[in-house]
Amino acid sequence: MMALMIIPQFLWAKPKKEKQEFYQLTVYHYTTVDQEKILDDYFQQALIPSLHEMGVRSVGVFKAIANDTSTNKSMYVFIPVKSLNRIDEINSKLMKNEKFRSAGKEYLNVQYNAPAYTRMETIILKAFVLSPVMKFPKLASPKNQRVYELRSYESASEAIFRNKVHMFKEGGEMDIFTRLNFNPVFYGEVIAGSQMPNLMYMTTFESRTERDAHWDAFGSDPAWKQLSSLPEYKNNVSHIDVTFLCPADYSDF
Repeated sequence: MMALMIIPQFLWAKPKKEKQEFYQLTVYHYTTVDQEKILDDYFQQALIPSLHEMGVRSVGVFKAIANDTSTNKSMYVFIPVKSLNRIDEINSKLMKNEKFRSAGKEYLNVQYNAPAYTRMETIILKAFVLSPVMKFPKLASPKNQRVYELRSYESASEAIFRNKVHMFKEGGEMDIFTRLNFNPVFYGEVIAGSQMPNLMYMTTFESRTERDAHWDAFGSDPAWKQLSSLPEYKNNVSHIDVTFLCPADYSDF
């Protein structure tokens, strides 16, 4: 009788799929240098160290490049989490953390007539299935030269939005970005925010010159030309917002 060969489980088991992350993207709108300093100090001295202690290792803080000289300025804080419950858990733990409250007291205890920002807004995203976790960008240039490009694609309806998501994933748009070395940080569907339905993603570059060169290559890429010409993907985006960001010197990436 032929002996049965026992194959170790690790040789036939399917690779475990990574669970999709969620992202909290908070936008702080402000107008003065004093407000910017309060925000910088709060993020650097209180928020980021406290999040690190809670196991959140990758916190991004960015400033919009386009409004460097404008009155209305904005800062973006990007926090990846493993679940929606984790967002509530983090917020609850922060307010009970004496070290956090002490380090962030200037921000936390501002007076009504001297706020740290004009207004803030929070966007919650769920990572794409084919890009379930964020990736650190592979950049070598100094942080103040880097360009992080945040794009938001809105659609006219939920059904049309799903078509655009399909174009990114199954259609192969993400594959083109990867092949052309756009260094994406994340791709995500907005599940809560002021502009819906939409998806957002962030790509990264060594400089603005490199960014422009990459998009020139994307626009002339044969695969993109073929994909964008398919009738099933026509008119699936109704509005696009493009924001150029520079990471703060204390940002994790």
